[in-house]
Amino acid sequence: MVARPSSRPPVPPYRRCELSTPGHDLKMLTRAAGSSADLVLMDLEDGCAPSRKVAARGIVAEAARTLDWSGKVLAFRSNGLGTPYFLDDLLEVVGEAGEFLDLLVLPKITSAEEVRYVDRLLTQLEWRSGLELGRLRLEVLVETARGVLHAEEIAHASPRMAALLFGIYDYAGEVGTLVGEDTFTDLSYPRQALLAAARSAGLLALDGITSRYKDLALTRREAERSRQMGFDGRWAIHPSQIDVIQQAFTPTKDELEVAARRLATYREADRDGKGAIGLGEEMVDEATVRVEQRKVALGRRLGLLPP
Repeated sequence: MVARPSSRPPVPPYRRCELSTPGHDLKMLTRAAGSSADLVLMDLEDGCAPSRKVAARGIVAEAARTLDWSGKVLAFRSNGLGTPYFLDDLLEVVGEAGEFLDLLVLPKITSAEEVRYVDRLLTQLEWRSGLELGRLRLEVLVETARGVLHAEEIAHASPRMAALLFGIYDYAGEVGTLVGEDTFTDLSYPRQALLAAARSAGLLALDGITSRYKDLALTRREAERSRQMGFDGRWAIHPSQIDVIQQAFTPTKDELEVAARRLATYREADRDGKGAIGLGEEMVDEATVRVEQRKVALGRRLGLLPP
């Protein structure tokens, strides 16, 4: 069997905002397709009522096939491996619309073996559907205590892996954290563990949701904290949060100018055989310019800087 070429462009190497949208509501999915989110996630898990989960598969497949997803990464979240819905989620959605999808988001993953199991299933479905082998990537939600403790193994489990995502509320519920005003202090350890695991495997790292979605000031503060911590982006659960989150994860013109100047200064010093130099009141060396390199790389990917 000859694999059909995908009509989808390559998955962009950034995700500032991922919009989660209930998979049972075609009107909401249509609005999501017209949004500015970098990624839209069609949700069959928590965002979909149990009574709608079976019917939602067909709606998700229809939305993937018929809506215009140009400029976006298109993903769907299946139900968990330990549920009676999981296998049919994959069979129906990937079987009917696999060539239009970029990613599968896996919830409540606790081990590398679970990722490898899904990898093998996807390979079988790609074979059966005549899709390019390995083209469907994986984003894994780390949202349990066991998942956090195995985050590094999970990150390296499959070449399909694209990102790790932190599920704040499921994790907090399992370990007993009382979610208050400052989840970054209360849940610092699992965030750092996920970040380290993702970076060790060259993956993107995404932070969780701001549940008070009408509070855009809080949405902005939490997005800025996530970016400061090192995350690449954050989930949105309402379209009103998208622009606030995307702005927080987009380097400003001033940031990019400073970053480019620091990099240029460091490269010039390196040509002169200097390993570290002073720039204003700061020291610039190979370690301190790494953050600037990430900013400049993102600026180029977003078209804010020339290639």
